[in-house]
Parts: sequence; structure tokens; C-alpha cells
Amino acid sequence: MKLHSHNLVEHKYTDILYELRPAKDFEGNEVEGLYNAWIMLNNPSQYNSYTTKAVKEIILAMREASNDRSVVAVVFTAVGDKAFCTGGNTKEYAEYYAGNPQEYKQYMRLFNDMVSSILMNDKPVICRANGMRIGGGQEIGMACDFTIAQDLAKFGQAGPKHGSAPDGGSTDFLHLFVGVELAMLSCTVCDPWSAHEALRHGLLTEVVPALKVNGEYINNPMVRTDRWISKKTSEIIYGLAKKGEHLAKGKELFKSGEVDLKLLDEAVDKMCTKLMMTFPNCLSKTINSIRKKKLEHWDRNKESNRDWLALNMMTEAKAGFKAFNDGPKGKREVDFVKLRQMLAEGLEWNDEIHKAISPQYQNTEV
Repeated sequence: MKLHSHNLVEHKYTDILYELRPAKDFEGNEVEGLYNAWIMLNNPSQYNSYTTKAVKEIILAMREASNDRSVVAVVFTAVGDKAFCTGGNTKEYAEYYAGNPQEYKQYMRLFNDMVSSILMNDKPVICRANGMRIGGGQEIGMACDFTIAQDLAKFGQAGPKHGSAPDGGSTDFLHLFVGVELAMLSCTVCDPWSAHEALRHGLLTEVVPALKVNGEYINNPMVRTDRWISKKTSEIIYGLAKKGEHLAKGKELFKSGEVDLKLLDEAVDKMCTKLMMTFPNCLSKTINSIRKKKLEHWDRNKESNRDWLALNMMTEAKAGFKAFNDGPKGKREVDFVKLRQMLAEGLEWNDEIHKAISPQYQNTEV
């Protein structure tokens, strides 16, 4: 019998990678006729930030993997070992969407559809956090059903520091993982968590080492916590080190090693195998039942958040994204104090305020 295709369109991917990798049994043998679909962001030079075109392709790829009868699970990840995703492409934001709310509203329709395509996938979706997961990257990562991370990765938000609010999923999802207080902390002040902190808070499924020193894996040497660091790593770093020296020693040790994601891939493969060893419809129903908790918030808020995020492109987002894109290295945030002072005086938001607070204009007359 010839089977119908339920894909919306047939598509050749250019901005992301889409691969079918053979499913494996618990002994590591390939299983005939079954696969895991790997959907990979492919923009490592910009920390795998997603462009408008990439967002479209992720939607199509999620739909394709969902419809593929031979696919057991979806692995959502990225190229390289520095970043899973840092959110939207700030160059595109600054040069096209800033000050252009009607266009950004159209873009946010695509973004919302990308998140929904993860939450509505008929297959379990695993976020393979191969590096930092920040901003919108954190949001699409939390839409996934599981996250397995390498322990050099960091997790967090960027919105209020760069002119936005984390309303692409974090204000809907994060409290379900870590509780209201920690969600409030992360979404407002934007301090990142290490992978070990994120695991302890309940954000991740599993964390594995990625740094090899002298041929052996060690835990992240820049994270000092007895609970999550091996005895061997602790002895190497801390020894007789004085208080405050651990970070410097950790950085030195990091430079002497190499990043190898073999253990991450093994952990992801193992999770895919565990999922394969279940009744597929029972698995799908269970996943969808648990996803409802995310969808209750996401479906309630996504359209009003889209409207606000679009209008915000006229004011704070315009300043924040342009500062990040155009500001000098090491100074890519606006002058928050000056902004608050000017607004406290009752000044309207205009180009004068924008130039007064933006680092790229600091050596020019306003």
C-alpha cells in the first residue's frame, strides 16, 4: 500500500540540518528501519541564534519528524560545542526588526509556531544542550520534553538586559520547572545558571562531563560545589588553594583540556533507546498529558505577548538590540541609570533618549 505524506511541503533545508540517524538497542546495535530525527541549528559563528529563515525550517522539520512513521524520537540540538542557541539573531533584530513593529509581529507569529511545533510533536523531543542555552534558546529548549546537557553549558535569560521580556516561553514554562521564586530571579536579573545549578533546580534531565584533561573526563572545573564535582577534579583544582582562587585555577585547567561531546551523544542515544522500548501510542499520550501544563500557559498568553513584543520594538527593544549589535566589545548594554533618570523627568521616548543611553553613541554629540 502506498502511504500518504502528511507533510505540508517537501523542503530542502539550508539554514538548519536535518538527519535521520539509526535507532540503537541497549547494546549499541543499529535497529533496522527505525531512526531518531536530529534537527540541528547551524549558525555556530553567531552562537546558533536563529534567523527568520531558520525558524521557518525548524517548523517544517518538526512537522516532518512528527509525521515520519520510522522516527522514534526527535533530538533538537546545534552544531559545535559552544552554544545550543542564544535566541533570535540580534543582527537581524537590530538591522531589520528594530523600530519595525508590524514586521516583528509577523516574525513572532513564526516564533510562536516554532514553539508550538515542539509542543505538538507526535514524537518525544529531547533537547541536546551542546552548549549555552540563553534567551529564546532557553525558551525553545524548555518546550522540549527532556534536556540532556554537557556540563560546561550555561542556562538563562537575557530579556530585561537587552530590551525585551522573556515572553517567548520562559514566563510560561520556567516556573513549572524551578518554582516561582527562582523563575522570577532568572527572568528579571538574568544571571545565568551553570548546568549543575540548572540540574539541581529541576530544569534538566541529565548532565554529563564534556572536558577531557589528560585523556580523562572531568566535571566542569569552574563550578565549585562538592555535590556536583568529582573527588579527582576537586583535588586537582582546590588542593591547598586559598579561598577565591578556585575560578582562576578552574579556567587554567579548562585551557589545558579539550571539549569532547562523546558522553553527551551516548546519553542522548541511551534516552532515545529507553523511549523506543515503550508502546508508542501510550508514550505519546503520556507526553501530551504532561505537555498540557505548559500549553495551558502558552496558549493563554502567546498572542497577547506577541502583540506586546511587537510594540516594544519601537522603544526598549530598539535600543537594546541595537546596543548589543552596534555597541563596542564589552559594552553592549544601554545606560540603565540614565534611561531611568530621563523617564523620571517625564521625557517621552524618542531618538534623543535612544542616543543618550546607547553605547554606540557615547562619543558623539546628542
